[in-house]
Amino acid sequence: MDAKTALKYAEDHGARFVSLRFTDLVGAWHHLTFPIHELSESSFEDGFGFDASSLRGWASIHESDMLLVPDPSRFWMDPFAEEPTVCFIANVVDPITKEGYGLDPRSVAARAESYLRFTGIADTAYFGPEAEFFVFDSVRFYNEQNAAGYEVESDEGIWNSGRGSNGFESPNLGYRIRNKEGYVPVPPADSLSDLRSEIALTLESVGIQVECHHHEVATAGQCEIDFRFSTLLGTADNLQLFKYIVRNTAYRYGKAVTFMPKPIYGDNGSGMHCHQSLWKNEKPLFAGDGYAGLSDLARYYIGGLLKHAPAIVAFAAPTTNSYKRLVPGFEAPVNLAYSARNRSAAVRIPMFSQNPKQKRIEFRPPDPSCNPYLAFSAMLMAGLDGIQNRIDPGEPLDKDIYDLSPEELKDVPSLPGSLDDALSALEADHSFLLKGDVFTPQLIERWISYKREREVQPLRMRPHPLEFALYFDV
Repeated sequence: MDAKTALKYAEDHGARFVSLRFTDLVGAWHHLTFPIHELSESSFEDGFGFDASSLRGWASIHESDMLLVPDPSRFWMDPFAEEPTVCFIANVVDPITKEGYGLDPRSVAARAESYLRFTGIADTAYFGPEAEFFVFDSVRFYNEQNAAGYEVESDEGIWNSGRGSNGFESPNLGYRIRNKEGYVPVPPADSLSDLRSEIALTLESVGIQVECHHHEVATAGQCEIDFRFSTLLGTADNLQLFKYIVRNTAYRYGKAVTFMPKPIYGDNGSGMHCHQSLWKNEKPLFAGDGYAGLSDLARYYIGGLLKHAPAIVAFAAPTTNSYKRLVPGFEAPVNLAYSARNRSAAVRIPMFSQNPKQKRIEFRPPDPSCNPYLAFSAMLMAGLDGIQNRIDPGEPLDKDIYDLSPEELKDVPSLPGSLDDALSALEADHSFLLKGDVFTPQLIERWISYKREREVQPLRMRPHPLEFALYFDV
């Protein structure tokens, strides 16, 4: 796509405004909106000026002037705007150097793809995430000096005992909550099927191809909508748009969506298993005659993922809440092993098809709270480091790891147990991210300091409600 094509699209659809979408360091989407007459061919080179100093983790006030340069290859009409609005993904550009801003996550992903081509190993990295999420009927939370708490409500919650959020008995609700197995039930146990279908249709309308949607394992409104894989950068863009559409469609239904990994105690959390593969000259590189139909190159890629996984999860499982899902022996894989078909291993090799074009690996620790541009780039860089250094992942572990004893797992490394530990792992192991200037020391330092000062430390300093039950009468 070029600028002329993008402008013609806006004209054909009667756009009256243009919205430029970009992602802050932590991973939230932002936008600026301009009347459509402000958009011209030159806008795709000159960009639009804006103040970057008020965004989390970004520029200081003395260097706050930045440019938003729309990418003419990615545009759509906003399905939620009352006035016709054409949207573009924008790159954040330094107005002095005219280069991608070093702390812009999308520029990291672009450099990761460029570095991949530079290595000559492959020319394309495909990513396909499974971003799970919860749909709640209401959410309340508060954190005061003398009080703290939260409350989520879902008509599907097993705590309702047949009573809906409106306080009245509901025979359908009673049926739903008696079905305590959340995974892929039919309606009425799955009360969110129509909502997911509307989300799927809206995703299709903006160019995201949906492959499947279903209720997930957690009983209280957990959902999954799978969309087709794309390039690293394309998938990261699609995931940001995916979250936007999921949230806004649910909002129209009077519901609230969260992508935080563990919002409910005692039930499954939300992961984001990341399928990935490398291709060159339109040929898949992960297929071979080795274990599970893998090539040696794929095994080395796995070796890099497993070696650097403790540092990767500082980006791929980047919240304190992430480590309430990543708990040994429970729902999510924390042991750094690989296996065919085995969902208890950190790296799984799907075996649905023998077609070489479908041969891929699945990295299972990430969750949907991550910034996809940074998380995908970190995974790719780890895999490339594995290939460049021929890192052997060892023997596969074809057992249910959740059932193994500590003695049986003593030689199997595991992920960090907290965000602070993951940040320490990133401090100790990040040279693989600096290759090709994909990640910069400034970004890594800013990420670590932001996470510790804004998330780890505030949580560490606050009493937890459970502590009152445990310790008030000590």
